[in-house]
Amino acid sequence: MQIQNPLKSSLELTDREFEKISRLVYDQCGIHLTDGKRELVKARLGKRIRNGPFHSFQDYYQYVLKDDSGQELIQLLDSITTNFTFFFREQKHFDFLQTEILPELMRREPSNKRRLRFWSAACSTGEEPYSIAMSLLEIIDRPSLWDLLILATDLSTKVLKLAESGIYPKERIQSVPPLLIKKYFLRGEGRWKDYVKMKEEVRKLVQFKRLNLMEPFDHREPFDCIFCRNVMIYFDKKAQQTLVHRLYECLRKGGFLLIGHSESLTGIEHPFQYVRPAVYRK
Repeated sequence: MQIQNPLKSSLELTDREFEKISRLVYDQCGIHLTDGKRELVKARLGKRIRNGPFHSFQDYYQYVLKDDSGQELIQLLDSITTNFTFFFREQKHFDFLQTEILPELMRREPSNKRRLRFWSAACSTGEEPYSIAMSLLEIIDRPSLWDLLILATDLSTKVLKLAESGIYPKERIQSVPPLLIKKYFLRGEGRWKDYVKMKEEVRKLVQFKRLNLMEPFDHREPFDCIFCRNVMIYFDKKAQQTLVHRLYECLRKGGFLLIGHSESLTGIEHPFQYVRPAVYRK
């Protein structure tokens, strides 16, 4: 029987400790932790402190700073980021992708090139990039003749591991039309009977990679369309403006940027052309 250290069971997050952790998170990835996130930080980092060789939040903070490997910082960021998503989230975006964006992009591509590049800039557990992939397969006739790639990035190594597996509990595909489930998912058997897995034709279109949106990008070629949705709500105006300009530089001329419907570029100086709510173009 494990006896918990009584000092650890009554961990308190002081104002100074919260300020230090918030500043570290902001400096590393641009996420602005308001005071309303204080209990979330206390609960999620408290688990790590209780299970590790730490006696306080200050003790843990100092450990993160001294960890030359950077792995503890990654774990800290994994702990405090929120990764809520589902297939075809904000359906209007995928409708617009299929009816307007894809047909235009395909018309622009010369017959001897046929290359399209997409970026899911906060892919979480993978539902967004796989939804993009299914949309491509539904619209593009003979996709094998096209050079298609969806780069899927996230700050969290934990969710990227889940995304790469392409395996989901059945309840996670409730938002997927039955026809698409039949075409693009494998149903599990035996101990996997309550799970589904993305088929290889979908998975091969997506490349997963850890990326901090506040660090320099190393993309080799520009994108035709970037999904950066429900990310900027965690940033302050300064970080939002920095990110928006960097995304602009990553797009081909005429390329599209899709942000969350709860987000807006209003109040941010930017060079994008407004197309419709939550859709912009270069």
